[in-house]
Amino acid sequence: MGNESYGDIRTLTPAEHWEHFEKAWQALKSYTYLGKGTPYLDVGVDDESMPLRNDMRNSTGGITAAPLCILSPEPYWRDDECVPAPVTMTYDILDAGHGVRRLVVERSVISLGRQMGFSRARIVDADNPDRVIALSTGSGVSLGDVPPGFYAVDNPVTELDPDADLPALRDVFGIVPGSDRSLVIPKVTPDISSPHSALHQGPINIALEAAASDELERVTGTTDFQVEHWTVMFVKPGYVGPFRATATVLGDLAAQRLGVEATMTDEGAGGRVIASASAAFHRVDFR
Repeated sequence: MGNESYGDIRTLTPAEHWEHFEKAWQALKSYTYLGKGTPYLDVGVDDESMPLRNDMRNSTGGITAAPLCILSPEPYWRDDECVPAPVTMTYDILDAGHGVRRLVVERSVISLGRQMGFSRARIVDADNPDRVIALSTGSGVSLGDVPPGFYAVDNPVTELDPDADLPALRDVFGIVPGSDRSLVIPKVTPDISSPHSALHQGPINIALEAAASDELERVTGTTDFQVEHWTVMFVKPGYVGPFRATATVLGDLAAQRLGVEATMTDEGAGGRVIASASAAFHRVDFR
Protein backbone atom coordinates (compact mmCIF):
# COMPACT_ATOMS: atom_id res chain seq x y z
CA MET A 1 0.00 0.00 0.00
CA GLY A 2 1.24 3.49 -0.77
CA ASN A 3 2.12 5.92 -3.49
CA GLU A 4 5.57 5.67 -5.02
CA SER A 5 4.99 8.11 -7.88
CA TYR A 6 7.36 10.98 -8.56
CA GLY A 7 4.93 13.34 -6.84
CA ASP A 8 2.18 15.77 -7.77
CA ILE A 9 3.06 18.17 -10.56
CA ARG A 10 0.66 20.75 -9.11
CA THR A 11 2.85 21.23 -6.03
CA LEU A 12 5.96 22.28 -7.98
CA THR A 13 7.33 25.63 -9.01
CA PRO A 14 7.00 26.76 -12.63
CA ALA A 15 10.71 26.08 -13.10
CA GLU A 16 10.27 22.47 -11.93
CA HIS A 17 6.98 21.77 -13.71
CA TRP A 18 8.19 20.65 -17.15
CA GLU A 19 11.15 18.68 -15.86
CA HIS A 20 8.71 16.73 -13.68
CA PHE A 21 6.36 16.21 -16.63
CA GLU A 22 9.18 14.85 -18.78
CA LYS A 23 10.28 12.42 -16.06
CA ALA A 24 6.72 11.25 -15.29
CA TRP A 25 5.73 11.01 -18.97
CA GLN A 26 8.75 8.87 -19.84
CA ALA A 27 8.09 6.56 -16.88
CA LEU A 28 4.39 6.06 -17.71
CA LYS A 29 4.01 2.90 -19.78
CA SER A 30 0.30 3.18 -20.67
CA TYR A 31 1.29 4.77 -23.97
CA THR A 32 4.88 3.66 -24.53
CA TYR A 33 4.28 -0.05 -23.92
CA LEU A 34 1.25 -0.14 -26.20
CA GLY A 35 3.15 1.81 -28.86
CA LYS A 36 0.93 4.89 -28.86
CA GLY A 37 2.41 8.27 -29.75
CA THR A 38 0.86 11.59 -28.78
CA PRO A 39 1.21 14.53 -31.19
CA TYR A 40 2.55 17.79 -29.69
CA LEU A 41 3.67 16.02 -26.50
CA ASP A 42 6.07 13.47 -28.05
CA VAL A 43 9.06 14.44 -30.17
CA GLY A 44 8.64 13.44 -33.82
CA VAL A 45 5.02 12.25 -33.54
CA ASP A 46 2.63 13.65 -36.15
CA ASP A 47 -0.40 11.38 -35.82
CA GLU A 48 -2.23 9.78 -32.92
CA SER A 49 -1.81 6.12 -33.75
CA MET A 50 -0.99 2.72 -32.30
CA PRO A 51 -0.31 -0.81 -33.56
CA LEU A 52 -2.98 -3.45 -33.02
CA ARG A 53 -1.11 -6.41 -31.51
CA ASN A 54 -2.14 -9.85 -30.30
CA ASP A 55 -2.09 -8.71 -26.66
CA MET A 56 -4.75 -6.11 -27.51
CA ARG A 57 -7.17 -8.75 -28.84
CA ASN A 58 -9.59 -11.17 -27.21
CA SER A 59 -9.74 -14.94 -27.58
CA THR A 60 -11.43 -14.66 -30.97
CA GLY A 61 -9.00 -12.09 -32.37
CA GLY A 62 -11.26 -9.08 -31.89
CA ILE A 63 -10.13 -5.82 -30.34
CA THR A 64 -10.53 -5.23 -26.61
CA ALA A 65 -11.71 -2.01 -24.96
CA ALA A 66 -8.76 -0.95 -22.81
CA PRO A 67 -6.34 -0.44 -25.74
CA LEU A 68 -8.93 1.85 -27.35
CA CYS A 69 -9.04 3.88 -24.11
CA ILE A 70 -5.26 4.22 -24.24
CA LEU A 71 -5.13 4.99 -27.95
CA SER A 72 -7.93 7.57 -27.86
CA PRO A 73 -8.13 9.03 -24.34
CA GLU A 74 -10.92 11.49 -23.81
CA PRO A 75 -11.08 14.38 -23.65
CA TYR A 76 -8.28 15.44 -25.95
CA TRP A 77 -7.00 18.02 -23.47
CA ARG A 78 -3.24 17.84 -23.56
CA ASP A 79 -0.77 18.33 -20.73
CA ASP A 80 0.73 21.35 -22.48
CA GLU A 81 -2.67 23.06 -22.11
CA CYS A 82 -3.57 22.24 -18.48
CA VAL A 83 -3.21 19.51 -15.86
CA PRO A 84 -5.98 17.25 -17.27
CA ALA A 85 -7.98 14.45 -15.71
CA PRO A 86 -10.69 12.39 -17.44
CA VAL A 87 -14.26 12.31 -16.11
CA THR A 88 -16.09 10.20 -18.71
CA MET A 89 -14.82 8.04 -21.57
CA THR A 90 -17.19 6.15 -23.91
CA TYR A 91 -16.36 3.76 -26.76
CA ASP A 92 -18.69 2.17 -29.30
CA ILE A 93 -16.93 -0.63 -31.16
CA LEU A 94 -18.31 -0.95 -34.69
CA ASP A 95 -15.73 -3.38 -36.09
CA ALA A 96 -13.76 -6.04 -34.21
CA GLY A 97 -10.68 -5.12 -36.21
CA HIS A 98 -9.75 -8.51 -37.65
CA GLY A 99 -6.83 -8.10 -40.02
CA VAL A 100 -6.13 -4.52 -38.94
CA ARG A 101 -2.46 -3.83 -38.22
CA ARG A 102 -2.52 -0.21 -37.07
CA LEU A 103 -5.12 2.25 -35.79
CA VAL A 104 -5.30 6.02 -36.26
CA VAL A 105 -7.38 8.55 -34.32
CA GLU A 106 -9.27 11.25 -36.22
CA ARG A 107 -9.86 13.95 -33.59
CA SER A 108 -12.65 16.45 -33.06
CA VAL A 109 -12.28 18.77 -30.07
CA ILE A 110 -15.75 20.00 -29.19
CA SER A 111 -15.01 22.49 -26.41
CA LEU A 112 -12.21 23.33 -24.01
CA GLY A 113 -13.39 25.67 -21.31
CA ARG A 114 -11.87 27.02 -18.13
CA GLN A 115 -12.58 23.85 -16.13
CA MET A 116 -14.27 21.32 -18.44
CA GLY A 117 -13.24 19.85 -21.77
CA PHE A 118 -15.20 17.78 -24.30
CA SER A 119 -14.02 15.86 -27.36
CA ARG A 120 -14.81 12.95 -29.63
CA ALA A 121 -12.96 10.88 -32.20
CA ARG A 122 -13.16 8.24 -34.88
CA ILE A 123 -10.73 5.35 -34.57
CA VAL A 124 -9.96 3.99 -38.03
CA ASP A 125 -7.81 1.44 -39.82
CA ALA A 126 -4.55 3.20 -40.74
CA ASP A 127 -4.45 1.34 -44.08
CA ASN A 128 -8.12 1.99 -44.87
CA PRO A 129 -9.42 5.14 -43.13
CA ASP A 130 -12.94 4.47 -44.42
CA ARG A 131 -13.02 1.44 -42.13
CA VAL A 132 -14.18 2.86 -38.78
CA ILE A 133 -13.28 0.58 -35.88
CA ALA A 134 -14.76 2.60 -33.02
CA LEU A 135 -16.16 5.94 -31.92
CA SER A 136 -14.99 7.57 -28.72
CA THR A 137 -16.28 10.55 -26.78
CA GLY A 138 -15.73 11.98 -23.35
CA SER A 139 -15.29 14.83 -20.92
CA GLY A 140 -12.64 15.89 -18.47
CA VAL A 141 -11.61 18.49 -15.96
CA SER A 142 -8.66 20.82 -15.69
CA LEU A 143 -6.92 20.39 -12.34
CA GLY A 144 -4.91 23.56 -12.88
CA ASP A 145 -3.10 25.80 -15.30
CA VAL A 146 0.40 25.10 -16.58
CA PRO A 147 3.32 27.54 -16.77
CA PRO A 148 5.05 28.57 -20.00
CA GLY A 149 8.10 26.70 -21.17
CA PHE A 150 6.62 23.41 -22.44
CA TYR A 151 8.86 21.29 -24.67
CA ALA A 152 8.03 18.04 -26.41
CA VAL A 153 9.39 14.91 -24.74
CA ASP A 154 11.67 12.35 -26.37
CA ASN A 155 9.48 9.38 -25.51
CA PRO A 156 10.22 6.35 -27.73
CA VAL A 157 7.61 3.59 -27.70
CA THR A 158 8.17 -0.11 -27.16
CA GLU A 159 8.57 -1.99 -30.45
CA LEU A 160 7.07 -5.49 -30.25
CA ASP A 161 6.17 -8.07 -32.88
CA PRO A 162 2.38 -7.66 -33.25
CA ASP A 163 1.99 -11.35 -34.07
CA ALA A 164 4.12 -12.65 -31.19
CA ASP A 165 2.74 -14.53 -28.20
CA LEU A 166 2.92 -11.56 -25.84
CA PRO A 167 2.06 -11.53 -22.12
CA ALA A 168 -1.40 -10.37 -21.15
CA LEU A 169 -1.67 -6.65 -20.47
CA ARG A 170 -2.89 -7.39 -16.95
CA ASP A 171 0.42 -9.11 -16.22
CA VAL A 172 2.52 -6.36 -17.74
CA PHE A 173 0.71 -3.74 -15.64
CA GLY A 174 1.03 -5.64 -12.37
CA ILE A 175 -2.63 -6.60 -11.95
CA VAL A 176 -2.93 -9.62 -9.66
CA PRO A 177 -5.79 -11.83 -8.38
CA GLY A 178 -7.43 -10.68 -5.16
CA SER A 179 -10.07 -12.10 -2.88
CA ASP A 180 -13.71 -12.68 -3.85
CA ARG A 181 -13.03 -12.86 -7.62
CA SER A 182 -11.45 -9.40 -7.65
CA LEU A 183 -8.32 -8.13 -9.37
CA VAL A 184 -5.87 -5.85 -7.59
CA ILE A 185 -3.32 -3.18 -8.44
CA PRO A 186 -1.20 -3.06 -5.28
CA LYS A 187 -0.09 0.58 -5.36
CA VAL A 188 0.78 3.59 -7.49
CA THR A 189 4.24 3.35 -9.02
CA PRO A 190 5.86 5.71 -11.55
CA ASP A 191 5.08 3.43 -14.51
CA ILE A 192 1.33 3.56 -13.85
CA SER A 193 1.04 7.08 -12.42
CA SER A 194 -0.27 10.26 -13.97
CA PRO A 195 1.92 13.38 -13.62
CA HIS A 196 -0.31 14.50 -10.73
CA SER A 197 0.47 11.21 -8.90
CA ALA A 198 -2.92 9.48 -9.24
CA LEU A 199 -3.35 6.03 -10.77
CA HIS A 200 -3.44 6.51 -14.55
CA GLN A 201 -6.52 5.77 -16.64
CA GLY A 202 -4.64 3.13 -18.66
CA PRO A 203 -4.17 0.54 -15.90
CA ILE A 204 -7.61 1.40 -14.52
CA ASN A 205 -9.23 0.42 -17.82
CA ILE A 206 -7.05 -2.66 -18.21
CA ALA A 207 -8.01 -3.90 -14.73
CA LEU A 208 -11.72 -3.14 -15.15
CA GLU A 209 -11.89 -4.95 -18.48
CA ALA A 210 -9.92 -7.90 -17.14
CA ALA A 211 -12.36 -8.18 -14.22
CA ALA A 212 -15.29 -8.01 -16.66
CA SER A 213 -13.78 -10.70 -18.89
CA ASP A 214 -13.04 -12.99 -15.94
CA GLU A 215 -16.59 -12.71 -14.66
CA LEU A 216 -18.06 -13.36 -18.11
CA GLU A 217 -15.99 -16.51 -18.35
CA ARG A 218 -16.96 -17.61 -14.84
CA VAL A 219 -20.72 -17.32 -15.37
CA THR A 220 -20.90 -18.48 -19.01
CA GLY A 221 -17.98 -20.89 -19.32
CA THR A 222 -16.47 -19.17 -22.36
CA THR A 223 -14.07 -16.37 -23.16
CA ASP A 224 -15.47 -15.87 -26.65
CA PHE A 225 -17.02 -12.43 -26.23
CA GLN A 226 -16.56 -9.23 -28.20
CA VAL A 227 -16.97 -5.89 -26.43
CA GLU A 228 -19.25 -3.54 -28.35
CA HIS A 229 -19.74 -0.72 -25.83
CA TRP A 230 -17.52 0.55 -23.01
CA THR A 231 -18.15 3.55 -20.75
CA VAL A 232 -16.05 4.42 -17.74
CA MET A 233 -16.61 7.22 -15.23
CA PHE A 234 -13.70 8.46 -13.15
CA VAL A 235 -15.24 9.31 -9.81
CA LYS A 236 -12.23 10.12 -7.62
CA PRO A 237 -8.46 10.06 -8.14
CA GLY A 238 -6.75 6.94 -6.81
CA TYR A 239 -3.73 7.83 -4.70
CA VAL A 240 -3.21 5.15 -2.08
CA GLY A 241 -4.05 1.55 -3.02
CA PRO A 242 -4.44 -1.30 -3.16
CA PHE A 243 -6.98 -0.76 -5.92
CA ARG A 244 -9.61 -3.48 -6.27
CA ALA A 245 -11.59 -4.19 -9.46
CA THR A 246 -14.78 -6.27 -9.37
CA ALA A 247 -17.44 -7.02 -11.96
CA THR A 248 -21.03 -8.23 -12.22
CA VAL A 249 -22.64 -9.76 -15.31
CA LEU A 250 -26.21 -8.71 -16.10
CA GLY A 251 -28.83 -10.17 -18.41
CA ASP A 252 -30.02 -13.57 -19.56
CA LEU A 253 -26.96 -15.82 -19.44
CA ALA A 254 -28.27 -17.77 -22.43
CA ALA A 255 -28.66 -14.64 -24.58
CA GLN A 256 -26.32 -13.35 -27.25
CA ARG A 257 -25.70 -9.99 -25.54
CA LEU A 258 -24.75 -9.45 -21.92
CA GLY A 259 -24.05 -6.39 -19.84
CA VAL A 260 -21.29 -5.95 -17.29
CA GLU A 261 -20.86 -3.45 -14.49
CA ALA A 262 -17.33 -3.11 -13.13
CA THR A 263 -16.05 -1.02 -10.25
CA MET A 264 -12.64 -0.03 -8.92
CA THR A 265 -12.13 1.05 -5.32
CA ASP A 266 -9.16 2.48 -3.45
CA GLU A 267 -8.95 0.23 -0.40
CA GLY A 268 -6.36 2.45 1.26
CA ALA A 269 -8.72 5.42 1.05
CA GLY A 270 -11.58 3.79 2.91
CA GLY A 271 -12.71 1.70 -0.04
CA ARG A 272 -14.03 4.67 -1.96
CA VAL A 273 -15.01 4.18 -5.60
CA ILE A 274 -12.52 5.71 -8.02
CA ALA A 275 -13.94 4.38 -11.32
CA SER A 276 -17.07 2.68 -12.61
CA ALA A 277 -17.53 0.99 -15.99
CA SER A 278 -20.64 -0.13 -17.87
CA ALA A 279 -20.19 -2.38 -20.88
CA ALA A 280 -22.02 -4.50 -23.42
CA PHE A 281 -20.53 -7.70 -24.87
CA HIS A 282 -21.85 -10.13 -27.45
CA ARG A 283 -21.04 -13.80 -27.85
CA VAL A 284 -18.96 -14.60 -30.90
CA ASP A 285 -20.39 -17.37 -33.13
CA PHE A 286 -23.62 -17.36 -31.11
CA ARG A 287 -26.02 -20.22 -31.84
